[in-house]
Amino acid sequence: MGRKIYNTIRLLRPRQWVKNLAIFAAVTFTGELFNPIATAPVILGFFIFCAISSASYIINDIFDIKSDKMHPFKKFRPLAHGDIGVQFASVLAFFLIVVSIILSLLIGPTFFLFIIVYILLQIFYSTLLKTITVIDILAIAAGYILRVLGGEIASGYHISVWLLLTTISISLFLAIGKRRSELTLLAASKIENISATRKTLSHYSERLLDVYASVFATSTFIAYSLFTFLENPKGIHLSIGDIFLSDFLPGFFQRKWLMLTIIPVVYGLMRYLQDIYEKHEGESPERVLFSDKPLLATVTFWALLVIFIIYFVGP
Repeated sequence: MGRKIYNTIRLLRPRQWVKNLAIFAAVTFTGELFNPIATAPVILGFFIFCAISSASYIINDIFDIKSDKMHPFKKFRPLAHGDIGVQFASVLAFFLIVVSIILSLLIGPTFFLFIIVYILLQIFYSTLLKTITVIDILAIAAGYILRVLGGEIASGYHISVWLLLTTISISLFLAIGKRRSELTLLAASKIENISATRKTLSHYSERLLDVYASVFATSTFIAYSLFTFLENPKGIHLSIGDIFLSDFLPGFFQRKWLMLTIIPVVYGLMRYLQDIYEKHEGESPERVLFSDKPLLATVTFWALLVIFIIYFVGP
């Protein structure tokens, strides 16, 4: 019994739930993170995405049982390894989808329709889109982007265009890194029939994916830099009694402090590229994040720095 519970948890892939934190982007960057009215539906949305994403992983694993058995790592997944039956997995996925749909109605009809779209995207990806070159990358990236947009719908607050472009760029970057690492891993494992494991990989060359990764790593840096620069001017509210220091040094205290967050973003991009090209990782972004301590520390530092600047710096 304990073994089945353990394998069921593995089937749900809770480690990948970290991706769903992207739903908090809208309330965080609009300064409403500590507003319970705005945050409450986002928290519920986070758990809905955890459930629906786990359901999509199960569906994907069901369709990929045959190919996963030939994969050097995926062959140990519960379904491919025979630890969990297909019937049980199907019932669990259906249950998670139903619960997610019901809970989405508590947030609102728009979020409900959004979840339906997300579910359909994941089903189409598992059955068709992942077999079409380039479209497979766009579909993976869309999953990341939809999490951010879901946060907008749930909270009612919207991120800026430049932050949305950053989201699109980094989503494509992560999706391409995933494909690049898969190709490197299968080549290193000397699997002759790569298309049997992942059909689209036989149509990608390492050089092509390198160009893709370079393009979207660059666009992520540019879009995020422009976002931090074009945000409304901020000023640090440091005071001694009733005297604000910004009255004496307005030029210093009114600088665009959010631009400081560019530093950890640049390091994070460079570190992730190192993981892809030197360590041949990246097939699973969340695995890279948790296994690379400097990268995890960088992402944590970036998040804390963003929160400090936005919530301790006012207009």
